[in-house]
Amino acid sequence: MESVSTQLWTLGWVWLAGAVLVAILEIFAPGFVFLGFAIGAAIVGVLLSIGGPLSAFLAGSFATTFLLFALFSLVGWLVMRRVAGVRRGQVKVWDTDINED
Repeated sequence: MESVSTQLWTLGWVWLAGAVLVAILEIFAPGFVFLGFAIGAAIVGVLLSIGGPLSAFLAGSFATTFLLFALFSLVGWLVMRRVAGVRRGQVKVWDTDINED
């Protein structure tokens, strides 16, 4: 019987589970802080789960996998900020202070 040791970062379901956990963490810290990381982890998880040459390329190097995770996270965060972020004219201006009488 052969012994197969697989690094956890090469398994797609680990990245998808991490994406779900980070998305749940976003619920407790709203503001799209962690949502970009969840999107990046989900994309990497899907790419690793699909298989094929891209999956083999990603599984071959931790640095490449982490770089793609970082890039997908950044793009996901930028898209979410663009879609649901602060809108022009949305800034609240206060005229009175709660401590004033």
